Amino acid sequence: MSFTVATGSLDEQGYSYWPSPAKLNLELRVLGQRPDGYHELQTLFQLLDIGDDIWIKTNESGELTLDSEYSEVPSEQNLIIKAARMLQPFCTSVSGADIKLTKRLPSGAGLGGGSSNAATTLVALNQLWNLHLDQQQLIDLGRQLGADVPVFVNGHSAWAEGIGELLTNTDIPEKWYLIVYPNVHVNTGKIFSHSALTRNDKPIKLRATREGSLPEVGYNAMQTLVLELYPEIKEAFEHLSQYGKVMLTGTGSCLFLTFDNEREVRKIAALCKQRWLTLEARGINTSPLIK
Repeated sequence: MSFTVATGSLDEQGYSYWPSPAKLNLELRVLGQRPDGYHELQTLFQLLDIGDDIWIKTNESGELTLDSEYSEVPSEQNLIIKAARMLQPFCTSVSGADIKLTKRLPSGAGLGGGSSNAATTLVALNQLWNLHLDQQQLIDLGRQLGADVPVFVNGHSAWAEGIGELLTNTDIPEKWYLIVYPNVHVNTGKIFSHSALTRNDKPIKLRATREGSLPEVGYNAMQTLVLELYPEIKEAFEHLSQYGKVMLTGTGSCLFLTFDNEREVRKIAALCKQRWLTLEARGINTSPLIK
C-alpha cells in the first residue's frame, strides 16, 4: 500500500498521479476552547508512507468531476471538489478538472484522509492550472477546509499549535506502525463538543528543531472519552495492549502500535487482521507529494 507511482506520472488516459498520504497524531493535547468554538491544541503530526491515490486530468470546460467508489460523501460535499472550487477564482482562463480517487483510508479513522485529499488537490491544481500560488497561500486556503489540511500542504511531519495551523517542521525517528481500524466511525464534532472532554491540558514546549530532541510524547486527550463512548474501540484497545503501548490517533477510531522494524509489525498484524482492518506503515518526514 506504500506509494510506488512517481508524482506527476501520466496514465494511458492522460491523468497525472498525486499521492495523498495519511498521518498519525503521536501527541494530542487540548489546552482550552476559544470564543469562536475552536480548540487550542498541541499535536505532533507524523506523516506516513501509505494513503489514498488521486489522479487528475485538466479540462477547459470549467467543469469539475470526481470519480470514486467512495460514496459516503456526495461529490459536491467532498473536500476534493471544495478545494478545487476554492482555486478556480485564481485561474486566468476557464479551467476544470476530472479527478479520480482511489480511497484506501477509512473514514472517521483519525488518519487525515479527507484533509489530505483536499491538500493534494490544492497542491496539484496549483501546478496543473499554473496558478503560481505560494505555499503559505495554499495553507491559508486549506485552513478554511479543515484544521488538518495545512500540515499536508506543508508536506513535512510537524509540531502544531493553535488549531493545528501553526507548524514547526520536525524530523521524527522513522518508526514502523501497525494501525488497526475497529470498524467504527468516530464523529469528530461529537468528541470536541462533549462535556467530558479534557480541555485544560498543560502545554509542553517543543525544544526541538529538526536537529533537536522531541518532547516526551504518547498522550491523546481524546483517548479516554473515545474509549468510553465506543465499546468496539475499547475492545480493540484492550486486545492490542498485550503487544505494547496502544494509542488513539486524532479524534478518530484508529489505534496504533509503534515498532522499530517491519518484521514486528507484520507479525502482530497477522494476529489481528482476521478481526479488524489492519494497515502497516512507516513514518516519513517528507511527504511524497512535496518530493
